[in-house]
Amino acid sequence: MKKTFILTLSLLLAGSGLMKAQNNAECVTKAALAYDDAKAKRYEQAYKPLMEVKEKCPTYSLATFQYLDRVLKFKMETAEGAQKDALIEEMIQLMNDRLKYFPNKTSKGDVQGDIAMLKFENGIGTKEEQYAAFDAAFKADRANFKSPKALYAYFSLLVDLQDEGKKSLEDVFANYDEVISKLEEEENALAQNLSPLLEKQDAGTALTSKEQTLVKNSEINLNAYSQVKGSINAKLGQRADCDNLIPLYNKDFEAKKSDVSWLKNASERLSVKDCTEDPIFFKLSEALHKAEPSAKSALYLGQLADAKGNGAQALKYYNESAELETNASDKSRVYMKIADNYKKKGSFGQARTYYNKALAAKPSAGRAYLQIANMIAQSANNCGENAFDKRAVYWLAADYAARAGRVDPSLSGVAGESVRAYKGRAPQKADIFQAGKEGQSIRIGCWIGETVRVPSL
Repeated sequence: MKKTFILTLSLLLAGSGLMKAQNNAECVTKAALAYDDAKAKRYEQAYKPLMEVKEKCPTYSLATFQYLDRVLKFKMETAEGAQKDALIEEMIQLMNDRLKYFPNKTSKGDVQGDIAMLKFENGIGTKEEQYAAFDAAFKADRANFKSPKALYAYFSLLVDLQDEGKKSLEDVFANYDEVISKLEEEENALAQNLSPLLEKQDAGTALTSKEQTLVKNSEINLNAYSQVKGSINAKLGQRADCDNLIPLYNKDFEAKKSDVSWLKNASERLSVKDCTEDPIFFKLSEALHKAEPSAKSALYLGQLADAKGNGAQALKYYNESAELETNASDKSRVYMKIADNYKKKGSFGQARTYYNKALAAKPSAGRAYLQIANMIAQSANNCGENAFDKRAVYWLAADYAARAGRVDPSLSGVAGESVRAYKGRAPQKADIFQAGKEGQSIRIGCWIGETVRVPSL
């Protein structure tokens, strides 16, 4: 009896192994043909065998999921009604299965974000459910939640829910802070890679094909993030105006004046929107500095000193704030304020030092480049040894202005106008020919202390 049982079990196991081997062999053959069809864009032919390979041999190859993604997107372009709904469900299942079977080669944030976007774009579920899907994706894998469209949809849905009375204004502000912070992180990373390549170009050194591709892709992505930031700020609209913020924080101050987190958020929003002249900003800043002295509280006290015309006291607080600040974007913003103060006083060398510090903290801070360009242009008559060299200063100003538009596409319009204006004041072809300085390098003196190359004719 025992021998019979063992023999039967052995035959079953052997049969199971044989079936598995047969399935694998069948999947290999079917996958090879389906992959060829998908590569050749014969998507209708590839669809059924790819689905069979996914079901029978899900761990065979990541390529199965990649090709199916293309096929389903193609089919969804022309599908309508129930057919499209079914394809969307297949796509969602495909993404979840890819995460299940290839977790090490799949970003959880990308998958959850893509599923949320699919639901959003196709009106699947309520706005609350769509927002919850984006919220879960963002919180599950913030580092990989990078899609500009997804970040906009995430914020836009919350604003709609607030308009319907289902979310509070505080919820909107909290989400806005998170989304803008994420966008700026991505911008900074792109600009950090782009800046040395722009400097290399400006120095007249040819870029490799790989570097040219990196420049092109970085500028495309920077432009996308810039456009999304503009759309998000437009969506926020008047909700963040002083007329709405000041009454809100006045109403809640007594109840929340010992809540450090609330004080920080309230002060930050009033500061960003320049709602610093109302007494509530002074009350918030003092309460925050008393409860927890920090980079932010020092910044707000600096702004208060600025508003009162006490420049020396403002600089003291701003420098304290910059030294304490750990957030790159916020550190850059403080350095910009310090630089602006020095620029107003005509201390261009000091101002440039702090504009460069702002750029070191946040490479996408294009306004710093514009301000340096403006100071250089203002100094044209003071920083050259002769008439030609004085006008040559404008070429350097144009270089800085051009860089501003490339690291921050939202400034491309004003940067372009500045470049054209500066180049119009620089020596023209006839001047270069007459001076015999084509291709030469000119050292600019005074506070500028840089070299500019005369263009070729």
